[in-house]
Amino acid sequence: MSINDSRSGGVRLDLFANPEFDRGASRLTEFVWLVVSGLLVDSWLPGSGWRCALLRCFGARIGIGVVIKPRVRVKFPWRLDVGDHTWIGEGVWIDNLALVRLGSHVCVSQGAYLCTGSHDWSAPGFDLITRPIVAADGAWIGARATIGPGVTVGDGAVLTLSSIATRDLEPWGVYAGSPLKRTGRRRIRTFDGHVACPNPGAIDEHENPQMARMDSAA
Repeated sequence: MSINDSRSGGVRLDLFANPEFDRGASRLTEFVWLVVSGLLVDSWLPGSGWRCALLRCFGARIGIGVVIKPRVRVKFPWRLDVGDHTWIGEGVWIDNLALVRLGSHVCVSQGAYLCTGSHDWSAPGFDLITRPIVAADGAWIGARATIGPGVTVGDGAVLTLSSIATRDLEPWGVYAGSPLKRTGRRRIRTFDGHVACPNPGAIDEHENPQMARMDSAA
């Protein structure tokens, strides 16, 4: 073992290689996307429709009524799937080495980071690991929140401001902090002012059981 190996504890970043990783497009396509993204999509220029159109040109699947704010970064648009009427806020970074799927009526707020890549820290060469991210219909990813590889955010779930999710979020749960904790259950008001519980069968340990039973009976 060399002196450098001894000091690094056997970590050898000079051995890093990911020959099995499929980037999903040619190097030329990736280069052109980097230029288009840097000059336009990731710029301060206002406008959502043309951003959606450019992303579609590079293989993204984007539904109707989608809003994409300035300074949004997308690693690989060909690995982005967005449903209808979804909002992607200013400064969001979608680091999608693997597929990122956002359902319909999803809100990803300012500065959120969706990270699909990690490394095997037990491997000397720090091998690349990629896993997809899913945010199901109606979910809200709060400003500056982070979602790690392989996480599924369930229907209607909320990840609050600056929270970090490295595990799945159950449908209609409200989650906060780091380490992540479930803090409650999301309820949606109907247009006539009543409160609807989208998942009435679940009793949340963070709320009054009697109130939860009343929700279930409603």
